[in-house]
Amino acid sequence: MRTSAAVAGVEAVPSEWSDYFELTKPRITIMVLVTTVFGFVLGNQSEFSASLLVWTVVGTGLLSAGGSALNHFWERRSDALMERTASRPLPAGRMDWRRALAFGVTLALAGVGVLALTVNLLTAALGLAALVSYVLVYTPLKKVTSLATLIGAVPGALPPVMGWTAAQNSLSAGAWVLFGILFFWQLPHFLAIAWLCRGDYARAGFPMLPVVEPDGRSTARQAVLYGAALLPVSLAPSLIDLAGTSYFIGAALLGALFLGSCVAFWRSTDNRSARRVLLTSVLYLPAVLAVMAFDRFVH
Repeated sequence: MRTSAAVAGVEAVPSEWSDYFELTKPRITIMVLVTTVFGFVLGNQSEFSASLLVWTVVGTGLLSAGGSALNHFWERRSDALMERTASRPLPAGRMDWRRALAFGVTLALAGVGVLALTVNLLTAALGLAALVSYVLVYTPLKKVTSLATLIGAVPGALPPVMGWTAAQNSLSAGAWVLFGILFFWQLPHFLAIAWLCRGDYARAGFPMLPVVEPDGRSTARQAVLYGAALLPVSLAPSLIDLAGTSYFIGAALLGALFLGSCVAFWRSTDNRSARRVLLTSVLYLPAVLAVMAFDRFVH
């Protein structure tokens, strides 16, 4: 009996920890950290400080994880109505909402504190702005208007800016260009997800664009418009000496590929073309960042 109880106890711990880990939305947090590091490296114009980068990653990671946990808390009832989120810790009943709330608040405040005390106040302020706009503006607006997607792209575009300000302690043209690339990249990405998950969103009462206009024409048209806007913005690094000719060519090709997938979605408006937009978007961002890094540090 004692052995069985010990085994049961050992098995319960990983389950509880895995639920806390799920609250942090690890895939999103990893993307946040990758773009933050990228912004830091590009923004670094003096002697490289590994310790500063580490504290930037720690603070931003805590902030992102905390914001994600608070999003889980806020949307727990809606998550219970959607197939793809019903198994999350809160809607599934594996965790009390008070624990999730305390966990999210603790991580978020710790993240802001780390950035303020070890990096700089500007980066901490940007992190706080990202947290507030994500948790207190974007999340509740998802129940009100399809424009929430546009608003939600703002906190999603701030991590590379935070990396830049962590390195420079100032906002300059390069930071805003990185913001623009992340901002416009997110919109076709999220519109494709909204189309593919439109049934779930409708059941949960989210007035996403594919729910409000179910024929999908407006969804696809906006994906094309944002994909078209991304193309010139993604070329801007070459115009402000953040990158050179090889980046310009690579970004133009990648942007054209991304835009082409959006146009194909607009022409057919089906799940297959939406998945192509989603896949292309997932490949586009790391590819364009890699091309920029290669151009910046090899030439």
